[in-house]
Amino acid sequence: METIYDHIEIEDFIFDPILQIFQYPCPCGDRFQISLDDLKDGEDVAICPSCSLMVQVVFEEEDLQQYVDQLS
Repeated sequence: METIYDHIEIEDFIFDPILQIFQYPCPCGDRFQISLDDLKDGEDVAICPSCSLMVQVVFEEEDLQQYVDQLS
C-alpha cells in the first residue's frame, strides 16, 4: 500500500521542458519527480529517487495544457 507524504499543487512543482518532468523538493534533500507523460496518463504520484517518500500531485487535466504548450 502506498503512503502519501503530502498533497502538492502542480503549480508548486518546477517544470523542466527539456526533460519534460516536474520536480519538487523532498525533505531528504533530493527532489520528487514525475513526468508530463505520466500525468497525462492519469498517474498522480511523484516519487523521490533517494528515499521512500511519495507525494500526490493535485491537478486538473486542463492544467497540463500550459506545459504541453511550452514544448511547442
